[in-house]
Amino acid sequence: MVKKQNIFLIGPMGAGKSTIGLQLSRELNMAFYDSDREIEKRTGVDISWVFDIEGESGFRFREEKIINELTKKSNIILATGGGSILSKKNRNILSSRGITIYLQVTIKKQLLRTNRYKHRPLLNTSESSDIVLKRLAKIRNPLYEEISDITINVDNKTIKSVINYIKNYLKKI
Repeated sequence: MVKKQNIFLIGPMGAGKSTIGLQLSRELNMAFYDSDREIEKRTGVDISWVFDIEGESGFRFREEKIINELTKKSNIILATGGGSILSKKNRNILSSRGITIYLQVTIKKQLLRTNRYKHRPLLNTSESSDIVLKRLAKIRNPLYEEISDITINVDNKTIKSVINYIKNYLKKI
């Protein structure tokens, strides 16, 4: 039996945090939250609109509040936004209130997964997505690694195999 405790999924956009988190929550019978979706629910607008009106700093302020609130709950799975780890406060909260799982993905796979969606504000620039993702990875990847309890490269894995890997890890601890 897997002991229930908070599970936080971190990693870059396109890593599958929301998809894996939702499916894992069903299998473990735990509540699922997505920090970006929670911001959208509470503001009544999509993330792109928040970025346009409040800028990235306004969005990050909202994100910090949501993560602090959600991580106080028990037995949840939380998919965080890719940039949530930029905040030292968020990193401390995530690493102290649950198991933090870094879903690692290559830039090549990110490009394939994110090209279908136009709701990613950091990719809606005149710069190529490849350049933006490389710049973000250089800054963020060390922060993901810093707070992760476990890292899973998800590039060539099915959702089911990632979930089974996580469940087996949880059984061991």
